[in-house]
Amino acid sequence: MRSHDAVRLDALRMVLAAVQRAEKEGKHELADDEMLGLLARELKVRRESVDAFRAGGRQDLVAKEEAAIAVVSEFMPEPLSEAELRAMVEAAIAESGAVSPRDMGKGDGHSLAEDSWPRRRQTVSQLVTQLLAARAAGGS
Repeated sequence: MRSHDAVRLDALRMVLAAVQRAEKEGKHELADDEMLGLLARELKVRRESVDAFRAGGRQDLVAKEEAAIAVVSEFMPEPLSEAELRAMVEAAIAESGAVSPRDMGKGDGHSLAEDSWPRRRQTVSQLVTQLLAARAAGGS
């Protein structure tokens, strides 16, 4: 507020309103993972708005939404690298004792896919399947 950055202020107010709405609906304070999920949804909505405004020729609104995306993105954690994700999946598979893709529902490898960010869920699931298939082929 003191810096008179209207774009940043509007973006933060939008996030705060979404948080308050979610807490009121859920009747509890949001946990960190719920907060990150909410921020991810807000970013998705803003990206969809950018596409719609671009299609409608509203460059002024495109710039405003892109600025809001930049502000909200500051609060998102850095995404895991492919190597870090692979290491997490390999550790989860080893811990669960899974040896083939049929064992995917057996343990933590699959739950890791379920608990990951929605945009990574498919990647994690594919990685689990790929590693288990390789393990089954190598173990046979």
